Amino acid sequence: MVRLLASEVQQLLHNKFVVVLGDSVHRAVYKDLVLLLQKDCLLTNKQLRTKGELSFEKDQLKMGGELDTLHNRTDYREVREFCSDHHLVRFYFLTRVYSEYMESVLEELQSGNHAPDVIIMNSCLWDVSRYGRNSLSSYKQNLENLFGRMDQVLPKSCLLVWNTAMPLGDKIKAAFLPQKCKGQYPRISVATLKRKVTQANLYSHAEATKHYFDVLDLNFHFRQARKHLQGDGVHWNEHAHRKLSYLLLAHMADAWGVELPQRDSWEPDFEAWESSGQVEERQPQDNLGPQVFAPSPHCPFRPPPLLPSPGLPIRPPPLLGCPLPQPQQMPPFPLYPQVSYFSSDPVFQSDEFYIHSDSPPPTHTGYAFEGDFSFYPQPPVPNFRPPCHQRQAPVVHRGFPRHFARGPYSNPWRDRPRRPPKHSPAGLESRPQ
Repeated sequence: MVRLLASEVQQLLHNKFVVVLGDSVHRAVYKDLVLLLQKDCLLTNKQLRTKGELSFEKDQLKMGGELDTLHNRTDYREVREFCSDHHLVRFYFLTRVYSEYMESVLEELQSGNHAPDVIIMNSCLWDVSRYGRNSLSSYKQNLENLFGRMDQVLPKSCLLVWNTAMPLGDKIKAAFLPQKCKGQYPRISVATLKRKVTQANLYSHAEATKHYFDVLDLNFHFRQARKHLQGDGVHWNEHAHRKLSYLLLAHMADAWGVELPQRDSWEPDFEAWESSGQVEERQPQDNLGPQVFAPSPHCPFRPPPLLPSPGLPIRPPPLLGCPLPQPQQMPPFPLYPQVSYFSSDPVFQSDEFYIHSDSPPPTHTGYAFEGDFSFYPQPPVPNFRPPCHQRQAPVVHRGFPRHFARGPYSNPWRDRPRRPPKHSPAGLESRPQ
């Protein structure tokens, strides 16, 4: 799994306008993205649970929330925005995938000064649980209306990523779910809700693909991560949301032709790499193995990886499939070079990406050795070219294509053909169900 630092996320989203649309799960998606644009730390449990606050990590509540009334009705509204010198991230709370309110959001995005570069969206749980017995059929019709309107409104350069709904727990206690039979909101069992979510995910995946939009299957990625579910069976903890952010950022980088830094295989999983509820920058003792990208205690934190400390104890070499040469015949392996993970060119602008095929970047070959591995006694180091196992800095490709084999994305969003306009009778237009 790709793991990124805040400085790398800042560069990837430089001069980008990102819009997140969805329910409370995607409000946490928005919060983690805003936090990762500023700090190398995780959300706290309080930040995950709080809704409608006036400000979160230098963002601003634009509408609804505490500016109005906090409630769990289907007309709840919350619009948040984080704006810095080179980043703009906005969140719209949705209780239905397509409605008159969603139409007003699309009109606002279309008439704004800046067209969105990325739209991250999902709406499912409210749709199938709060709108009556025919909610699933209405959801299918609203999906068709939504993607049809998105195809008309969004510019061709905009990347729309539809997220499938994440898995549910065996016991659901979310506050937004109806607890009693009240008119059009009958109480729904956990088994029925899971079945509806599965059907909704299948249909939304097919509908988004039909319109050549990208789909990120969160239900698949988190199907075996239920230990990260919160007690209500719907929301997820800070570790899950950081992994979700990494998945989204990796998807964007692949779409824009950006080669992300590849961390070593010996690095721990994201749960150990980032401590729960951490609010400070990562410390060296939080990392296991060689200190490749951790700051030294006496140096300020900086994005590029640092050289390992010369005083680290010697560890035996990793087991390789090929024999190692004798010590007297080979100089000590050099430490990892001090390079930045992106090209040393000036910070890229939003129009500097060259749009290429959706195929994944090639896997770098060669052996990767631990930085503190060396022979004793150490002979003089001759002047020779860097060995094949030395890691090279990933490159931000600009202005020229890359030719790889076709990847997993069979329908590239950039080259999707526009559907011919439908000539419907005057006065007739799609309405939310």
